[in-house]
Amino acid sequence: MSSYAFGKTVALPFDTAVQRITEELAKVGFGVLTEIDVQATMKKKLGQDMPPYRILGACSPQFASRAIAAEPQIGALLPCNVVVRQDAVGAVLVEMMDPNAVLTLVKHPEIGALADEVRQKLAQALAAV
Repeated sequence: MSSYAFGKTVALPFDTAVQRITEELAKVGFGVLTEIDVQATMKKKLGQDMPPYRILGACSPQFASRAIAAEPQIGALLPCNVVVRQDAVGAVLVEMMDPNAVLTLVKHPEIGALADEVRQKLAQALAAV
C-alpha cells in the first residue's frame, strides 16, 4: 500500500465487493454518501476505457460531528474515501484513505485521537469483506 491508503485484494466479483464493503461500513457506523463510477465517467467524458473503479464517500455522522466541532475547516478533508477497483489482470481491490495520514495535516490534539478511532472502524469493515 501507500503512506495514505490501506486495503486488500478480495476474492469477490467487483459488484459484490462494492455491496459487501458498503454493508460492512454500515455495521461500524458509516454510510456511503456519494458513489462515483470512475469507469463510466472516463468513458463518457474522455472516451477512455478502463477497468471498473468506484469511489465511495463514507461518513460516520458521529465522527464527523466530533471532528467539525474540534476543527470547523476539517470538512475539506471529509468524507473518508473508499475505493473498489479491478486491476489490469482482473483482481478486485478494496482500498481506504488512511485517516491518520490525512488528518496529520490538522494540528489539533483531539483530531489525532479521532483519526485513530476512525481508522480502527474502517479496518474492521475491511477485515470483514
